[in-house]
Amino acid sequence: MPDIEEKYGFPHALGHRSSLAGGLFEGCQRERAIKFHFSTSLVRVDAFSPKPVITVKPRDGDEYTVEADILLASDGIKSATRKQMLAELGTESQEEDTGQAAYRIMLKRSEMEHDPEMLALLDSDEVVRWVGERRHIIAYPVSNKQIYNLSSAQPDIHFASATNATYTTRGSKSEMLKMYEDFCPLVHRMLDLVPDGEVCEWKLRVHKPLPTWVHGSAALVGDACHPTLPHLSQGAAMAIEDGAVLAEVVSRIPSDKLHDPVTITKTLKVYELLRKPHCSALVDLAAHSGRILHLGEGKAKEERDRLFRENGKSGTVPDKWASPDVQRMIYSHDWIKEANSKFDELFATL
Repeated sequence: MPDIEEKYGFPHALGHRSSLAGGLFEGCQRERAIKFHFSTSLVRVDAFSPKPVITVKPRDGDEYTVEADILLASDGIKSATRKQMLAELGTESQEEDTGQAAYRIMLKRSEMEHDPEMLALLDSDEVVRWVGERRHIIAYPVSNKQIYNLSSAQPDIHFASATNATYTTRGSKSEMLKMYEDFCPLVHRMLDLVPDGEVCEWKLRVHKPLPTWVHGSAALVGDACHPTLPHLSQGAAMAIEDGAVLAEVVSRIPSDKLHDPVTITKTLKVYELLRKPHCSALVDLAAHSGRILHLGEGKAKEERDRLFRENGKSGTVPDKWASPDVQRMIYSHDWIKEANSKFDELFATL
């Protein structure tokens, strides 16, 4: 997508998630106020207000409690904080089973360089999506083109009898190959490179919108409050935007109110008011994109394929990740500016 930089001021880039995590960690290390506690898990939240109190346990140590002015829970789709927060409010998170599962595959350059077609994919600057009935694969090079990342989505046929707590399972290579047997030979050759016994399949789930992201002086962040399907590639992006908005709104707390629970709660609610409608819309759009990509035979599929052939000439494409109208909605939104311009107005309503 070479026009992204021209339209929005920054180039479209692809990176491995470990590179992103490493970059964030290095940035945090430069901040003297940030301290990491590795190998330490949350046992429970003892209080959400007036000041949050949590109990944590080091892997090789005893439990201890921590009191804070603000608790930000970015503990993922299985968030223990969310479960406890909603329980205190007399409700619970409602999961929605999408009926989809995903294979995640990373192929090394050394495994692909013998095949000219594979090598051309690895050396390209392109994202490729292969679309079939109720299935698709999206793939692109990462790590300076040393790794080719493939992510699939297909009918969930291996989790039917699994417990609600199960999100992954050891997959069968033969069943993976069978699932994509009618795809092109290039796809077959790439999937065949996956070693036997190293096929992992993820169950794709989402949650219905939560009644709130905030309780007392605690707020949920990222997948803890708006888990999404991967079809829009916005999961990590939304979490980073959450963090940016939180930084802006918390910075607006007056110095004489920095430890005031009432002010903190209202400030966190401003974060929720700013972010929740947008994130909910993107979660819905990702699910919609998945449904469009996985159409079976019929008029809807024929119309989808016609729009694919137009390649965005009408301003939209069925693959919402690559659709100019959706890109405009996502990439042109300045969350720092909006947080600053709307803070006082929203805070006054609380």
